[in-house]
Amino acid sequence: MTAHESPGDGPAGPDGGRGVPGARPAAIRLTVAALLAGLVTAALILAGRLHPPDYTASIFGRTGAAAISVKSWIATATLLLAAGQVLLALWVYGKLPGGPAPRRVALAHRVSGVVLIAISLPVAVHCLVAYGVQLTSLRVAVHSLAGCFLYGAFAAKVLLVRSRRLPGWVLPVAGGTLAAVVAVLWYTAALWYFHGYRLPAW
Repeated sequence: MTAHESPGDGPAGPDGGRGVPGARPAAIRLTVAALLAGLVTAALILAGRLHPPDYTASIFGRTGAAAISVKSWIATATLLLAAGQVLLALWVYGKLPGGPAPRRVALAHRVSGVVLIAISLPVAVHCLVAYGVQLTSLRVAVHSLAGCFLYGAFAAKVLLVRSRRLPGWVLPVAGGTLAAVVAVLWYTAALWYFHGYRLPAW
């Protein structure tokens, strides 16, 4: 989740959007972003389904239960970063008390987004190599598919962040979607591990 444009960018129309003249280019950008998200997600799912699992694969030298422990703590860090991203975005958009956000808040939003994706990559690579994309149970299927969608959604968000004249709802929805996917990933793996290899209310 990288930084978004200022909510004031572009001429706003009476409905709060970016104005009628840019409606068609905005629709094209949204379509391209959706296609990009779908293509990246589909490519990762295909790679995970075709790749034979290697259960001996390690992450930072840890295998088996030790690897799950390491990944669970990294996932918890990404969840905290995602929550921070949401709060920083709300601040930038003026949805928190205390007045306008200083410029450094937007910078913190960008930096924390880069850190979130960076620390998630070793976990994603290990999951892909060690397990691939498995659909053996509801929990595993949800976790596998959500993990693939995370990077598809991230690719779309990067494209949208660099686009101008988008409707005002686009970037908040994109960022909220990424945060929600991180929460789903944490729930279906890290919480499962911390809760004794079972999920509460599942």
